[in-house]
Amino acid sequence: MEFRVLQYFLAVAREQSLSGAAESLHLSQPTLSRQLKDLEDELGKQLFTRSNKGIALTEEGMILRKRAEEIVLLMKKTEDEIALSDEAVSGNVYIGAGESDVNRLLGRAAFQLREHYPDISFHISSGNAVFVLEQLDRGLIDFGLVYGPVDHAKYDFFRLPQPDAFGVYMRRDSPLAEKEYIGPEDLADKPLIVSAQEETEGWQNLQHIFPSIQLNIVATYTLLFNGALLVEEGLGYAICFDKLVNTRGTNLCFRPLRPTIETTASVIWKKYQLLSKPAQKFLEKMRELCGA
Repeated sequence: MEFRVLQYFLAVAREQSLSGAAESLHLSQPTLSRQLKDLEDELGKQLFTRSNKGIALTEEGMILRKRAEEIVLLMKKTEDEIALSDEAVSGNVYIGAGESDVNRLLGRAAFQLREHYPDISFHISSGNAVFVLEQLDRGLIDFGLVYGPVDHAKYDFFRLPQPDAFGVYMRRDSPLAEKEYIGPEDLADKPLIVSAQEETEGWQNLQHIFPSIQLNIVATYTLLFNGALLVEEGLGYAICFDKLVNTRGTNLCFRPLRPTIETTASVIWKKYQLLSKPAQKFLEKMRELCGA
C-alpha cells in the first residue's frame, strides 16, 4: 500500500466524487479510478459504493479513512521534524489534554516559548485519558496531560504542582445553592451528572466517600460544556473540577465538596521518543514552570 495512493483515497473520500478528486489531485479520472481499483484489489475489500448521487464509503472504507488520516498526519509530522532538525527552532508541538484549569500552564509555557521562538505553533486536542493515550501511542501527539496513575514502563512523566478540586455545578435556584459546601449526604437523593472518565484518582476517592449511598447518576459527559448545558436545563447536578465554567452572567454556580477531593495531572510522553526541537523546548519550559 503506497502512501501516495492513500492520499488519493482520502481525496476521493473528501470530495465524494471521482471527478472532483481528480481535479484537486491534477490527475486524469481514469488514472485515479485505476489506482483506487488496484487499492481495493490489494486489500480484498470494496472501499466505495458508487451511485448517481456520487461516491460513499463502505464500512471498510471508513476504517481505512480513519487510519489513512492518521498515517498522513504522522508522515507530515515526521517530514517536518527531519526538515527542521538542522535549522532554527521552528515547527509544531502537539498536545492532548482534558478539561482542567491547569491547562493554563500549557498556555503560559506556549506564550513564553514563542517570545523566544516565534515560529513554533501549538496544536491541542481535547479528550479524556483514553483519547489522549491513544493519540500518544500512535505518535499523533508529542505530550499528553492525564490524571491518575501513569504506566512507568511506557511513559516518562512529571506531576503538575497545582491540584484540581472536585465540586458541584448547579443552578442558582437549586436547594443546594444555599450551602457553602456540599457533603455526601447532600447528594444522596439528587440526580447527578458525572464525568465519563472514571479512572482519575480524584474520582475514585469521590466514590469512596459514598460507600453506603446509592448514587442517582442520570447522565455522563466527556466535555463539561455539554454537562453544564444539562445542568442549566434542570437535568441535575454536575460533579466536576472547579474553574471550568464561567458562571458570571449565567444561572449556574459552583460549590466545593467537603471533605475536599483533589487529583493531580501529569504531563506524559513516550519513553525513548526522539522529540523534535520545538517539543524539546516546550518540555524544558514546562519543567521550568513546574519546578520539575
